[in-house]
Amino acid sequence: MGKGDKKTKSGKIIKGSNGVRRPKKRKTRLTTPAKA
Repeated sequence: MGKGDKKTKSGKIIKGSNGVRRPKKRKTRLTTPAKA
């Protein structure tokens, strides 16, 4: 459950992969803050 975990959002950011937790297309209308 950390940076090395592929199933978490933070893990996918480190790995550079996309999936259910971290989709390629963002559906958020508002701009996300820099640290979110």
